Amino acid sequence: MRQIVLDTETTGLEPKEGHRIIEIGCIEILNRRVTKQHFHCYLNPECEISAEAVAVHGLTSEFLQDKPKFAEIVTKFMDFIRDAELIIHNADFDVGFINHELQLLRQNWQALNHYCQITDTLKMARTLFPGQKANLDALCRRYGIDNSHRELHGALLDAELLAEVYLAMTGGQTSLLATDSNQQTNRHQPAQETIRRLATDRPALPIILANAEELEAHQQRLNAIDKASGGKCAWKKLTETPANVPE
Repeated sequence: MRQIVLDTETTGLEPKEGHRIIEIGCIEILNRRVTKQHFHCYLNPECEISAEAVAVHGLTSEFLQDKPKFAEIVTKFMDFIRDAELIIHNADFDVGFINHELQLLRQNWQALNHYCQITDTLKMARTLFPGQKANLDALCRRYGIDNSHRELHGALLDAELLAEVYLAMTGGQTSLLATDSNQQTNRHQPAQETIRRLATDRPALPIILANAEELEAHQQRLNAIDKASGGKCAWKKLTETPANVPE
């Protein structure tokens, strides 16, 4: 399924109090690869932005006054995300705001889950790491993702970081096999084929056998373990069993 990592910035915390969306950022993932397709826009909310919100994302009314309204971008936005799986951190927040914007239009738009499947990475993280911090910064630190350039929140930037976090949370080693030179040509190549190619490209590893002194030390170690365990050293029994005699 086509996946879209989505994030929003808003004028405040609660749409029921009149707060609106002021930025939407979407990143596309296909076959566990982040593509060059994305959707991003700033929006004129037609309302005041709380000081607390400005401190989080730095977006001011002056900056947004000439930006389009949600009604002007809704068709393009919905076309971009339609039939995709939305990957959202704290999905209840973003989905609640988007549904509120759709309702305000009075254009017979249905709730977002009618058009898309929704996956909440915050719930995933809390299941994976119970009792630990699960915000985006904490997950970036956990998975070694560089977010040093994130001084303020931003919908597109946060979506890009979340895409990396999501791939890491769900087995991101597949994406790590890609390089700048092979990402496009191998976009649809199965991970097993990529691993096999990397393995055959490297030189054969040397085989170094143990010498007589090392074998004797190994045997003495097995004898000590066998004695300490009351004759239960399985490896010692295995080495003393002739290869052609069934157990």
